[in-house]
Amino acid sequence: MMMFKKEPLTAAIHAIVEAGGSESREARLVAENLVMANLLGHDSHGIGMIPRYVDALLEGGLTANQHPRIRLDSGTLLALDGCQGYGQVIGFEATAMALERAKQHGVCIMALGRSHHLGRIGQWGEQAVQQGLVSINFVNVISRAIVAPYGGADARFGTNPVCIAIPVPGEPPFLLDMATSAVAQGKVRVAHNKRENVSPEWLLDDRGNPTSDPRYGVIEPFGALRTFGLHKGYGLALACELLAGALTGGGTWHSEDKSRRRVWNGMLSIIIDPARLDANGLFASETTQFLRSLRKSPTAPGFDKVRIAGEPERETRARREKEGIAVDTTTWNEIQAAGMKLKVSKETIQQIAEGR
Repeated sequence: MMMFKKEPLTAAIHAIVEAGGSESREARLVAENLVMANLLGHDSHGIGMIPRYVDALLEGGLTANQHPRIRLDSGTLLALDGCQGYGQVIGFEATAMALERAKQHGVCIMALGRSHHLGRIGQWGEQAVQQGLVSINFVNVISRAIVAPYGGADARFGTNPVCIAIPVPGEPPFLLDMATSAVAQGKVRVAHNKRENVSPEWLLDDRGNPTSDPRYGVIEPFGALRTFGLHKGYGLALACELLAGALTGGGTWHSEDKSRRRVWNGMLSIIIDPARLDANGLFASETTQFLRSLRKSPTAPGFDKVRIAGEPERETRARREKEGIAVDTTTWNEIQAAGMKLKVSKETIQQIAEGR
């Protein structure tokens, strides 16, 4: 494992993205988003995505310097085309547009299609709660199918995440950000790079049998991830596909092509201004009282305390900002190789990442 500090690591990723033709602002937004995912403990959505991004850029499935294009804007209903641009830019700008309209009208439903990988969806939830707004997000994934339907033996759709962000008076927000698969595909890639086994509850082999070998999620012959919660996660995954794929116009996954490197996302976001519904202050008081009651629960064996969604990530961030971000050698070599495809030398990437 190699250890890096946030600022120089961000600068190194910025250099690679900029070498791919991105303007400096775009390179900064991409780099900051990826490094933040690592800081929060979501290494699956962090800098390890850079090799995939570079391949998608060279393949033509990712286009630099794009912005959301408005297809419909009725105030409370917003439909946007992501133009296959970097999701770190498309997601930020699309969410900002939806937040503006929600503050004006009390609510906004935003349908975003054809964005390249939106990264950690929790970032767009955080963007909303920072302005006191509730955010509900359904996302689908158009890439190589990697998740099996409940009762099925091969992959038929993507990890299809859901994110719900709710501001909490007087304390950090509730931030639920999860894949509908048992685990994010990137976590299987990270385990493979670290040469670690995974839970057989996560993964099927190429014959549909549970396996702990992460290679079935990374190299051929491919297996498939499993949905969380058996039929319940499966149902939610399908809802994401239909809402974020079919309804947004970005498309659903129904291809046998496993060769493309691009990762396209659709996202249906519902943004609510709770102040419009909270004339008597019940939202604030009920939220506070419920969480206070929740935390009075006796701690179960093997746990140190009761947490709400978002707390583990904030704890991990505090630790990693102090200790540094650990990156396994395989992932770092892949990042350097990706930079070399864009004419950024391994030595340059290493020097920048080390702050030299």
